[in-house]
Amino acid sequence: MVRRAPSTDKGDAMKTIQRPQPGEYADYGIVYVNEVPDGGQVLQMMQDNLTVIDDLVRSFPDERLTTPHAPGEWTIQEILVHIIDVERVFAYRGLRFARNDQTNLPGFEHNDYVASSSANKRIIDDILAEYRAVRMASITLFDNLTDEALAYVGRANNTPTTARAMAYFIAGHEQHHIHSIRENYG
Repeated sequence: MVRRAPSTDKGDAMKTIQRPQPGEYADYGIVYVNEVPDGGQVLQMMQDNLTVIDDLVRSFPDERLTTPHAPGEWTIQEILVHIIDVERVFAYRGLRFARNDQTNLPGFEHNDYVASSSANKRIIDDILAEYRAVRMASITLFDNLTDEALAYVGRANNTPTTARAMAYFIAGHEQHHIHSIRENYG
């Protein structure tokens, strides 16, 4: 049975997705899963964070977006592009797992992605447009998966992982970085 909760920006409602349990994802993922409130509203959180991210980023002057808070740290624009890149990887994994693909998917080195992203040379409006497009694609993907497909188990880095865990990773990873931006950039 598909359970739905009211959505704030569209006429229909988004699916609730049961919280993944330990054993459905790599141990490091608990940090991300714990960032998502109970109640299965992970997709609503992802939808709501479209506004949260936009408001947060626009609260900073442009020059602050490309200046790290400390030497060797990522800038806000680098963090945003990192969120986008990681969301793409996690959504791809979620799709593969939901289609019951049993191929072990490799890991990726997120630090290399940031170094190669050229995020600080981009216009913030373009980054935010890309962020919105990727986010809407992720929401659409997970909102249209059956509960059965969300529970399918695939493998990433030799670790059994469910498709639903990937939705929680996307939301929790982003929330982790929202906290870090607020903490480090105030």
